[in-house]
Amino acid sequence: MKVGISTFVTDEGIAPAPLARALEERGFESVFLAEHTHIPASRKTPYPGGGDLPQKYYRTLDPFITLTAMAMVTEKLLLGTGVALIIERDTITTAKEVASVDVVSGGRFLFGVGVGWNREEMENHGADPRTRGRLADEQLVAMREIWTNDPAEYHGEFVSFDPIFSRPKCAQKPYAPIYVGGGEPAFDRVAKHGDAWLANGLPPEKLAPLIPKVNEKAGREVPVSVFGAMPENIEGYVELGVERVLLSLETAPEKETMRTLDEYAEAVEAVG
Repeated sequence: MKVGISTFVTDEGIAPAPLARALEERGFESVFLAEHTHIPASRKTPYPGGGDLPQKYYRTLDPFITLTAMAMVTEKLLLGTGVALIIERDTITTAKEVASVDVVSGGRFLFGVGVGWNREEMENHGADPRTRGRLADEQLVAMREIWTNDPAEYHGEFVSFDPIFSRPKCAQKPYAPIYVGGGEPAFDRVAKHGDAWLANGLPPEKLAPLIPKVNEKAGREVPVSVFGAMPENIEGYVELGVERVLLSLETAPEKETMRTLDEYAEAVEAVG
């Protein structure tokens, strides 16, 4: 089983470059970064985790820029979005950013995607929360067209463009793998548009009954990665046969982050 890190990179915690070097030095396989362009001041949509929204949500760096900085100081570390909120993004620009990060990293990008939970945040970007799923599905189809055709063209309900040239293409072929985030409601999207399922923080006992369901929906064995995993659950994930666990790393200054990463590395080594 592969072991990586999931985290929020902000201007108050460890910087991207030293974090990336530390992860690679300790043998972590990947890093997945969360995305929020902003947090609406209204705060009408309740935080899914309950209570006040953690400070890190307000200060998150752009994941594509951050992952590019990480790519420049590493050689093997896989670089993922966990997740890019594609419904808040321009489709053509996002396709360009995915391909660009994949090229500059030498084919190390993993495209984690999701539709998000904060309705006011979506609305500020012009996305209707009621149709966000259909919009995301169209965006994924349109981006695949951009990555695999030259010229590319797409006409849908929400996304539409006449023939375009968009280069470079992804270094990975046919394109960087798509990791679809979300729970059971996202299984249709996993089946139709995903190369893997990115489960968010589910402990082994809650994840176990969902794996057969996503496989049945997709008609194939879907690779599963767990975002926001806890070290004490590593053995349980091993037993489930998940592809990857992404240990949850809280945003903190450099020295504190290094101590936590050392503890995580010891926990992984203990499991073997």
